[in-house]
Amino acid sequence: MSILPAFESQTALKPLAFDPAKLNGLSERLIRSHWENNYGGSVKALGVVKKHLAEALANKDTPPFIYNELKREHLLRTGSVVFHEYYFDNLGGDGKAGASERKIIADAFGSFDTWETEFRRIGAGLGGGSGWVVLGYNIHTHQLENYWLADHAHGPAATLPLLVMDMYEHAYQMDYGAAAARYIDAFFKNIQWDAVAARIDAASKTRV
Repeated sequence: MSILPAFESQTALKPLAFDPAKLNGLSERLIRSHWENNYGGSVKALGVVKKHLAEALANKDTPPFIYNELKREHLLRTGSVVFHEYYFDNLGGDGKAGASERKIIADAFGSFDTWETEFRRIGAGLGGGSGWVVLGYNIHTHQLENYWLADHAHGPAATLPLLVMDMYEHAYQMDYGAAAARYIDAFFKNIQWDAVAARIDAASKTRV
């Protein structure tokens, strides 16, 4: 297991694994703005926060409440970076799940359609606001479930994300305005199920 120093932060944005000009129903302008400004902004902010944390920790006069405000921002920015990277990495496909992924999800939810119905419904409920929808494998309960996340700080405990959908308005407003349902349709058309399959495989090898 490779472990980096606690206060170290990435400085470069993770490149997109697909051509943003070739997505179905999601414009290149939207994707590039989302990647550069929203995700990129969080990468930069996380670096600044970690720098301030290291400095504040080294200063014995830093009040705990001030340090905890930095830790709150650390939590939010970390969530934003991680969930955005999962999100972009599961885009760029044709939206067609393979037989193996369909079976695993169907076994967990009763049917693949039941899973998709719930995933879409959670997203629709977040429309016009903010948050994430995550299909995750909980390594504590050993369940595959869909999760509602209010913001970057509310990741489900002991859960490995398998499919992530950004429901912040910046993920769709440029293309769809307030029509979040149309964005959800477009998201499903562009899911990179090979990435999901790789995450499922990695999750299946995780032991607690």
